[in-house]
Amino acid sequence: MVGVAGPFVGSTNPIRGINGGGLPWQIDDASGKLSSSGKLEVTVRGLVLLDGPPVPEALRGTNPAANFRAIVSCTTTIGGAPATANVATDPFPATATGDSEIEAQVNLPTPCLAPIIFVGPSPTTWFAITGQG
Repeated sequence: MVGVAGPFVGSTNPIRGINGGGLPWQIDDASGKLSSSGKLEVTVRGLVLLDGPPVPEALRGTNPAANFRAIVSCTTTIGGAPATANVATDPFPATATGDSEIEAQVNLPTPCLAPIIFVGPSPTTWFAITGQG
């Protein structure tokens, strides 16, 4: 996973309808598993605000969010037309150092093509996303 940065910070360039956090974030490590039945397990380590500008000095390298959620985004079909379906977990506790364990059962659409996993504070905002930095 990688933290939200550059043009994806904020609501200007959402990915699959999900906005980036309002400031850049960084992540030490994350791993996850998503089964075809919707069983989701995500381990997050060190998901914190960027330790540098433009983050205010007092917040750099910290996680001000008490909880994280995972959001699974799928490309699917609705009425025979391509569509995006986003499914979020309930909130899971997150530490001030950005660690969290998310284990949930999500209701995936059929089909669920090209799934992307986001981690963020709400079903509509992400701090980290599957991919490479």
